Amino acid sequence: MSVPLITRARRALRGVALRGLVAAFALLPLRVSLTLATGIAVGEGIAAASGLRTALKWPNDVLVLEAGGGLPQRKVAGILAEAGVGPGGVQHVVVGIGINVALATHPPSVAARATSIELELGRRADRGLLLAECLSALWVRYQQLHVDGGALILDAWRHRAQATLGRTVEWDANEGTRRGTAADVDQSGALVIRTAEGLVRVTAGEVRWIG
Repeated sequence: MSVPLITRARRALRGVALRGLVAAFALLPLRVSLTLATGIAVGEGIAAASGLRTALKWPNDVLVLEAGGGLPQRKVAGILAEAGVGPGGVQHVVVGIGINVALATHPPSVAARATSIELELGRRADRGLLLAECLSALWVRYQQLHVDGGALILDAWRHRAQATLGRTVEWDANEGTRRGTAADVDQSGALVIRTAEGLVRVTAGEVRWIG
């Protein structure tokens, strides 16, 4: 099951990502989103291995923080999750991680929204250390999913998403394009958006950060 997920991860990252690491593994499903926990762990692993500061953007992007404090735009890693369903419901979740590591030549339109660890550092990155730090952080965060209903994970995700929460977003709904403010995430991993009509939960689809 992990092979098709890795293939899709490579395809998904092909247009915006650079040469890097792709890994997939299966975990037991829990109440709080595994995608949130994995995003935290990848950000922590990148920081520990390279010193780069990152931010999270719903649902599964790890971005490099901008020096001026603006809205992060350049993606350095992404996460894909796929549920394995059996007769009793969801049996496991396969999580795939793609991290842009190496330098590569790409058009300006891609350069505006993608980067790599080596491009940011200006030197070669230790891939073995990067993978080890990400997996170590994931193990810690996965254990925390069992504590207090995953409250530690939610708090950690909100902290790492400070640069993207509170921003104006738009998304496509049945009634057309809607706009609001990215306010929070809930325990299921849904993005909570504040609109003029009230709070809206977005569980899937593309959300565009516009300010």
